[in-house]
Amino acid sequence: MSATQAPQTDLRVLDEFADVSVWTPVESDGVSASVHKARGIEGDALVLEFDFNKTAGYAAAVRKLPVELPDDYEISFWMRGEAGQNHFEVKFVDASGDNVWWFRRPNYKFSGDWQNIRIKRRQIEFAWGPTNDKKLRRFSSIEFVVSAGAQGGAGNLWFDRLALKPVVRQEVTAKPVVKATSERAGNPAAAILDGKDTSGWRSQRVAGKPQVLTIDLQEVKEFGGLEIDWLRNQQATQYTIDLSVDGNAWKTVRTVTAGNGGRDSHLLPESEARWIRLTIPDQGRDVGISELHVRDLEFGASPNAFVQALAKQSKRGCYPRAFYDEQLYWTLIGVDGDSEEALFSEDGAIEARKAGYSIEPFILSGKELITWADVKATQSLAERYLPIPTVQWRHPQVDLSITALSGGERGDAHTRMTYRVTNPGTSARKLTLALAVRPFQVNPPAQFLNTAGGFTPIQDLAWENGAVRVDGIASVLPQTAPRTFVAMPFDADSPCEWLTSQVKATSVHDETGFATGALLYDLDLAAGASTDIVLDLPQHAQRDRPVQALAPQTEETVRTQWREKLNRVQLDLPKDGKVWFDTLRTSLAHVLINRDGPGLQPGSRSYERSWIRDGAMTSELLLRMGHGDVAKEFLLWYADYQFANGKIPCCVDVRGADPVPENDSGGEFLFLVSELYRYTGDKELLRKMWPRVVNAVAFMDKLRQSERTEANKQGDRRAFYGLMPASISHEGYSAKPMHSYWDDFWALTGYEAAVKIARALDEKAEMRTFITSRDEFRSDLYRSLQVAMAMHKIDYLPGAAELGDFDATSTSIALSPGGEQQMLPPTALMATFERYWDNFDKRRADTSWDAYTPYELRNLGTFIRLGWRDRAHELLEFFMNDRRPGDWNQWAEVVGREVRKTRFIGDMPHGWVASDYGRSLLDMFAYERPADDTLVLMAGVPKTWIEKDGFAVRDLRTPYGLLSYSFKVEGRVRVLEIEKMLLPLGGIAVSWPERPPGGQTIKAGTARWFGEELRVGSLPFRIEFSE
Repeated sequence: MSATQAPQTDLRVLDEFADVSVWTPVESDGVSASVHKARGIEGDALVLEFDFNKTAGYAAAVRKLPVELPDDYEISFWMRGEAGQNHFEVKFVDASGDNVWWFRRPNYKFSGDWQNIRIKRRQIEFAWGPTNDKKLRRFSSIEFVVSAGAQGGAGNLWFDRLALKPVVRQEVTAKPVVKATSERAGNPAAAILDGKDTSGWRSQRVAGKPQVLTIDLQEVKEFGGLEIDWLRNQQATQYTIDLSVDGNAWKTVRTVTAGNGGRDSHLLPESEARWIRLTIPDQGRDVGISELHVRDLEFGASPNAFVQALAKQSKRGCYPRAFYDEQLYWTLIGVDGDSEEALFSEDGAIEARKAGYSIEPFILSGKELITWADVKATQSLAERYLPIPTVQWRHPQVDLSITALSGGERGDAHTRMTYRVTNPGTSARKLTLALAVRPFQVNPPAQFLNTAGGFTPIQDLAWENGAVRVDGIASVLPQTAPRTFVAMPFDADSPCEWLTSQVKATSVHDETGFATGALLYDLDLAAGASTDIVLDLPQHAQRDRPVQALAPQTEETVRTQWREKLNRVQLDLPKDGKVWFDTLRTSLAHVLINRDGPGLQPGSRSYERSWIRDGAMTSELLLRMGHGDVAKEFLLWYADYQFANGKIPCCVDVRGADPVPENDSGGEFLFLVSELYRYTGDKELLRKMWPRVVNAVAFMDKLRQSERTEANKQGDRRAFYGLMPASISHEGYSAKPMHSYWDDFWALTGYEAAVKIARALDEKAEMRTFITSRDEFRSDLYRSLQVAMAMHKIDYLPGAAELGDFDATSTSIALSPGGEQQMLPPTALMATFERYWDNFDKRRADTSWDAYTPYELRNLGTFIRLGWRDRAHELLEFFMNDRRPGDWNQWAEVVGREVRKTRFIGDMPHGWVASDYGRSLLDMFAYERPADDTLVLMAGVPKTWIEKDGFAVRDLRTPYGLLSYSFKVEGRVRVLEIEKMLLPLGGIAVSWPERPPGGQTIKAGTARWFGEELRVGSLPFRIEFSE
């Protein structure tokens, strides 16, 4: 079955743009857009003018255009534009307005010349919406959209002759016909399509004359690539591939100059042809092909799909793990605050900068090529917590230790790779270490968001002046000189064979982008001996910028710097708790590495942008861990992106502020401002932020007042009254915006923060206004919760008013940082987290669940506040077991039950997950209880530590100063000591498991028992407990 051209009379012109008044410009906050008419190719054209004004926004031309679609079709239009490199989309929206399909081309390079854009049915994808039917059958409106991509800026797009053409499917039974300029008896040209590898075509050489092989498929076919199997020793090293639809006009799609026989695979995405022609210049001998395979569209759907197809044909280990449909894990290395971070895979490959090439190790021992698939690999960190990772290969013939370290300054960071090769045997061994420069990222193909993982093109590789130049840039600086560097084009590269081939070229140009090279090191190691190979990878290398490698003493300098940053707070814990502290310190390191300058970011690839949501909660961790300066940098930077109307953008990146409404943003911003003052006492900063605080509160007031309408007092809409308007919220409602209680509890937190800020600045009038807004909003919010619970007949706190959905991890923010525990309906609160516990308990025992997000670590802090000490430890144990790899102390955004099942996992390590872990872990030792202005200690500490092991906390930051306390065993006496600090208004409450111990003697300070809490009234404090 194939697509044939519909008669021209079947072409339906949807719009010739004679009347552009039916088109409406639509733009996001901060963007300017307009539409007008201009001269097109034939008649008139629609012109969309836009200016992003330094925002991450969009501009669109929108028209109501109801269209019923045939079973198969092609939508076409002519387009040109001066729009730089930005994202281009055509959106198709149904009558409800809720369901959207799109044709999307990220970072599209627009042309100033008219081009015919043809969109096939299979190229239109479901984008979002609540419908269960994901197939586009009809649409009610169409949108031409440009959104800020690599360049942003201002420009225009021109559109002409929008049309719809049915595609008719017809059965074609005729078999393809193959013709050749010559063939030998018994080896006809037709044999290349007979499906037998024992037959084939052989030419009859005519000196100086090319051999031409032409395949007539008998119909126009769509395909994604070709594979040619050459007869042994009869390959062509040079040839061209041409395609034609009509047999007259030909297009050269591939030129091969260094073929090496075997199977030649050709990526030809979105090809459409009836005729295929191979033109083979005189090779000085006969040539022969066993089989020619016309591969389907999926084969060439993308370079990643192409490589995955090649990997299936190869020995496991010849390509990176991810191309064998196995989940790959990696970690992050970099310099605090630098804009470039490296990724280091669990198998030992390094990607020095975003979307860059990788270096992958191979070892040749005798005739055996050793890859990641042939070894047992383990992972570790320097001193168990420093962001200096190592991958250790173990093999009977060789051990390889690979350590990655990033050093230098922001804007001039380098990654130093140390490869330690060890001979574990009892006799000398000769080995070759190959460090291959390959066109693959560590970031795997399944990672599609923002930075697409997998293949990354290398067209030029060269060894020049002691450095490997990748696409003209000095990218690899060997600190240990190799025997040689070899470079190969794709056509000459046979994975797992090239290391033993006789390739001698030291430079290569490959138009396919699949160039590969390798640094080769010949090693002669005595029994038990080791040697180190060191590479320096500049993370900011530029074409004409000289680079200098890191100094040899860098490693100890980097270790010292990280020790200082990660040990401002000390937790001296028993053996079973040391990994908790190690993971806390590594998590903090990942937060610092992920940030770009002042911008806190949850990741360095998929989520390389700054959300106020993540930033505010991560800043709380930073403040508690002694990095108030980092939190302050973030606030000052982010505040400048506040919109003129007071709106706080949900996120910011290099393009500017994102205008997408997420109505938690204002509350999170206000919370951050307040917390920075509470922890640092920086009143000058608070005063500087005051105008922004007033504007943010005013915008929040406007939002909630928009829902205080008569319509929202009626029927099912009663649950919406007074809430923040519907939004995609924390992206939990991307399918359709909802009235999210996440937004509302953040708004309430923001109002509370605004009151604190006004009080601190003695702004009495505004404080009264803020109190009124806070109290009115709180009343509306709690009334809404009761209405929604009754409407949906549920006993738990819902996630959204419309849905009555269960989302305990989101509800957790009502307790922390919201501080609403005492205000929430107690029965509903307990039902919510009892249900979460039941679900969690079932998941532990079940093997049918697929995946979860470790944002659930927030519930650890909730359990501690609910007094569920033992349950909190069970939660923590479960999540700790899902760190991958375990000794790298990290989580991705998504954790799958099946370790090797390929999936999108967000960034790894994920900074917001890291901060959720850090805040919850610290809550075990100290958290604030707003209801009575009390600092609660030890609420999550394991009973065994109190009964026999002991522990100590040093210099944990709080709004009341440095908190240091310890619980230790001195002979037969257990001693609790709390050092002097400023007491909260409600004092300090020491939470005791079960019941107060007997035999108590207070040696310093004052205290008294309230149930299972020891209320400390003065500091310093010391109490001794005898057995």
